[in-house]
Amino acid sequence: MFALLKYEVKDAVASIVLNRPEVYHALNPALIQEITKAVNLASEDEEVRVIVLTSEGERAFCSGADLKEGLGEIKLPSQSLRKNYNPMILAMRNSPKPIIGGLNGIAAGAGCSLALACDILIASENAAMSEIFVSIGLIIDAGSSYFLPRIVGSQRAFELCSTGRRLSAQECLSLGLVSKVVPANQFREALEATAQQYANAPTKAIGLIKKVLNQSSHSSLEQMLELEAIHQDEAAQSYDFVEGVSAFLQKRPAQFKGR
Repeated sequence: MFALLKYEVKDAVASIVLNRPEVYHALNPALIQEITKAVNLASEDEEVRVIVLTSEGERAFCSGADLKEGLGEIKLPSQSLRKNYNPMILAMRNSPKPIIGGLNGIAAGAGCSLALACDILIASENAAMSEIFVSIGLIIDAGSSYFLPRIVGSQRAFELCSTGRRLSAQECLSLGLVSKVVPANQFREALEATAQQYANAPTKAIGLIKKVLNQSSHSSLEQMLELEAIHQDEAAQSYDFVEGVSAFLQKRPAQFKGR
């Protein structure tokens, strides 16, 4: 089914592992389309309650666009963005499942955008991020212009994008770009533990939380209050709401089913 990534579903966790280590998991059209397909597959699978996106090895999460596949010869990059990159990012943000990104190494350029499109990022102490587009005379793309200023503010976003400087894992943590930094030898274990936490959570409610938060930065207070009311009704119809209330009243741990 997939040639450039590994896809597996186990214990309600869908693992998407980029597998082009010879080019530091650089993004070519085939890999981008496989990522989009894998995200959509996991999003539609009722057995999946969380998606984990990471890469093979310890050297790179994703080094960005594969320049050796002719990007430098493309006069209108918008064609590739609209056909490949944009659908990938939209699939991630529109997924009703939480997406945990595992930064095992450098995330640069479009690889940085790919990381920022995740809902939570767990980073190895050896990880790094760079909006490196400017180093080849390009602007940021694949969603970085949307995600980055909302996380770090407009002035810091401008500085990071206009210099393309490399951020260490600890600086990423201090800026709020990642949720947690762990020792390299504990990275996979920490990623799995976070995935299991979400695999046991009320998936429908988390999907609605994601949907609401996606709207918050460009909506008024009145619009958000109404959106909360609409989706709270939806959440209240779920099995997990009934289970959560019952568990609270009975003073026991909730056993959520993700529905």
